[in-house]
Amino acid sequence: MSFIFLLAILSCVLQFRFHFLFLRKGIASSTVHAAAAAAAVVMAKQTNTGFGFSFGGLATASTAQPAVSTAADAKDALGGGTLFGLASTAQPAVRTAVDAKDALGESKPLFQCFERSLDMGTTASSTEKKEDKPLFTYPGMPRLVSQWRNVEWTEEKKTNLMKAISSYSPRSRDVTKARVLLLGPVNSGKSSFISSVQSVFNGRVTNRAMVGSSTTSFTKKLQSFCIHGQKGEDASGLVLCDIMGLGDGETTGVSLHDVLSVIKGHVPEGHKFSPEHPVSLSETVGYVKRPSLRDKIHCVAFVVNATKILTYPKVLTTTFQHLREHISDLGVHQVALLTHIDQVSPETAKDVSMVYKSQHIRGIMDKAGALLGMSTSYIIPVRNYSSELDLDVNADVLLLSAVDHILQYADLFFQDNTSQYADGIVDM
Repeated sequence: MSFIFLLAILSCVLQFRFHFLFLRKGIASSTVHAAAAAAAVVMAKQTNTGFGFSFGGLATASTAQPAVSTAADAKDALGGGTLFGLASTAQPAVRTAVDAKDALGESKPLFQCFERSLDMGTTASSTEKKEDKPLFTYPGMPRLVSQWRNVEWTEEKKTNLMKAISSYSPRSRDVTKARVLLLGPVNSGKSSFISSVQSVFNGRVTNRAMVGSSTTSFTKKLQSFCIHGQKGEDASGLVLCDIMGLGDGETTGVSLHDVLSVIKGHVPEGHKFSPEHPVSLSETVGYVKRPSLRDKIHCVAFVVNATKILTYPKVLTTTFQHLREHISDLGVHQVALLTHIDQVSPETAKDVSMVYKSQHIRGIMDKAGALLGMSTSYIIPVRNYSSELDLDVNADVLLLSAVDHILQYADLFFQDNTSQYADGIVDM
């Protein structure tokens, strides 16, 4: 009885405070009751539990039901607990366990946490609301003093990487270009990555690969893009291949069969993929019956969107597992790119060079590794160019570092599948 009485008192007090706060901001009164209820549950549970914290929030504005989860659950999801505050867009504004604990302390009443969420939500324009919002709107954990991966964020580093990539040549007598397949869900940033890498060498932002924003795959065909060096230089030895995005199943995106056909070198350039018409010798025009080493894919780079790591359907984990198993059987090494890192952390949004000082980004990379079934040592975070008109040296270094990482694993393929290198020396 004492617990219920306490909960009722807390709810009344918070409703009065939220009425004043929400009405000042033009929020409907129905939302006030939901917020107060959620906050009361939070504070009451904090008082009545001796372990961790419980955090409350809203699922949607229409249901106005508090969604309560434990810090342990939130920590499992994001490497830290989450607090869902109210936003005028009717979407959860995410806070971390560290901030939530601080917000629930004596010095910062709970309504201040909601007030900050409202301030953020009410400043968004109607146009901005239609765009993908950052999943994590507040820094997750204190910034690290030193980087957990050593990267030099300088023009000199950028120049050295550009020279290494533009002069790259596969160490094989039979191959002049390393073919890398970008593979990932719809809107993961595959095409944007290709355009961003080429933009670095062009010295300005360009969209070489067509980029879409729909819920279905914009890319339908197998398209190969040879990365050109700086103006006046010959094309590099790198070809980035783009295909239809992965779907929720065999009927909504490129199939496992077709992906493996591309890697084996059977699929001709420009082939249009269709779930109803799988690649085959009898039906595919230009089918390569006996592909050479130069027709095959020499490295696969999975591409996943950092803002969707926690919302990808569970079936995608199984899809990646099957893909990795079959691709590994073909002797092709795999790496991964984590895109949109500027949309999941305020630190990287302001300065992408903070990526390796952010524990929050590191936590998301752990989740990406779990999704893909691979160690984070294979995963490189990148920030693609989208709406920018000018290049940023830090973003360039990150993009070029990703390409350099990919080429290292492409060379491993040639080492495993070629008896002699171009210089006639065999490394053991």
